[in-house]
Amino acid sequence: MTLTSLIWFLLIGLIAGWLAGRVMRGGGYGVVGDMIIGIIGSLLGGWLFGLLGIGAGGGLIGALITAFVGAVVLIFLLRLIRRA
Repeated sequence: MTLTSLIWFLLIGLIAGWLAGRVMRGGGYGVVGDMIIGIIGSLLGGWLFGLLGIGAGGGLIGALITAFVGAVVLIFLLRLIRRA
């Protein structure tokens, strides 16, 4: 992974985590927390989309959609665990 790819990966993770925090209500987890949730969410989203055979398309928009969906799922699971 090149430095440019890493920067894009982190930037997409940050944006996806921030968007997911806004959509899921209840606020985000701070800049670092949103970034971590976005990055883990992008990995989770990629795994889920691959498991379901769904292609989000290539490029920046596809990566952002995948990371966003994964971050939303991750926030949902984190809130379920916190309630228990």
